[in-house]
Amino acid sequence: MKTRSVRLISGLTGGFGLTAMFWPPYDCFKKKVATGARTHDGSEEWGYVEVRPKAHMFWWLYRSSYRVEDSSKPWPIILWLQGGPGGSGVGIGNFEEIGPLDAYLKPRNSTWLQVADLLFVDNPVGTGYSFVEDKNANLFVKTDDEAAADLTNLLEEIFNRNESLQKSPLYIVAESYGGKFAVTLGLSALKAIEAGNLKLKLGGVALGDTWISPEDFVLSWGPLLKDLSRLDNNGLKKANSLAEKIRQQIRENQYAAATDSWADLEGVISDYSNSVDFYNFLLDSGVDPVSLTAELSKNIARKSYSGYLSSLRSLPAGGVGDLESIMNGVIKRKLKIIPANFSWGEQSDNVFSHMEGDFMRPRINEVDELLAKGVNLTIYSGQV
Repeated sequence: MKTRSVRLISGLTGGFGLTAMFWPPYDCFKKKVATGARTHDGSEEWGYVEVRPKAHMFWWLYRSSYRVEDSSKPWPIILWLQGGPGGSGVGIGNFEEIGPLDAYLKPRNSTWLQVADLLFVDNPVGTGYSFVEDKNANLFVKTDDEAAADLTNLLEEIFNRNESLQKSPLYIVAESYGGKFAVTLGLSALKAIEAGNLKLKLGGVALGDTWISPEDFVLSWGPLLKDLSRLDNNGLKKANSLAEKIRQQIRENQYAAATDSWADLEGVISDYSNSVDFYNFLLDSGVDPVSLTAELSKNIARKSYSGYLSSLRSLPAGGVGDLESIMNGVIKRKLKIIPANFSWGEQSDNVFSHMEGDFMRPRINEVDELLAKGVNLTIYSGQV
């Protein structure tokens, strides 16, 4: 990729005390180029890649200060894929889960930077800082495979121009719905590597609590909650009936209808369980201050994953600790390349609505394909 002359912008970047260097600013989005910036010490790098005409994906790379140079064991890079679809890896995964700073902008003792470089992306396009230029121009992806194609284009842009990154194995790590993106990306990336279009080493894929088999999830909810005394017999009967309906819809490839039935099932379970929290059954939704996913109507159910993670804080909205506020405030000022008239997450609802037809599609076969190709694959699941 050819770049224009580098501009040096002096001063503090959003109060983080680092000077930033920039290549072409975001006013060049109408051309097929990448644009971005890096800290002066090279510890952070971020930017946009136009993965398709008028579709811009944002990424943020952290280089670890714990890096150990060992030719026999190259330092890894972790690509974090958030769920949703529509959950921001750059925001939620970074500041709420594994990045160097938490949502209060304090150092995180358990950051994964201790063991790897971290690459966060806002995927699919429309998530977080990623955006399409025209929301009415059919630019949002509709399938996991389309999302994987965009991610592959992003990786080609980032890795093919950086020989240093090419030396490190890339591990794709995903959470929740992100697991479906991870397995489709794994296959797409392997194809691009074999064709000589992508210069990276795929180290492996890790799937955490992932939505790769929606049928198995919905069939388990009723019996599990009955065993925990969160559902009575009437609630169990209604939950199981809807779960069986979903099973049949999936087997008949009626995925959009299955998505509607899934939302209905969450509503039934919420009503009969006194609003159990779907992401931690030890809690009641809306009762505990760290669990704010109440009223799982159809529309809210479809956003409950992102709502759950983005609400894991006890401070009221508007200050440090409120993710939306910091992403549209101090973080946006630090990054400097986010379009001034664009807010973090403003297109996220569009992401889910366009993917409703693929939301309940299983991706078990893709897991088998990765294993057959010899990919190191880990699947883990846990409650807390």
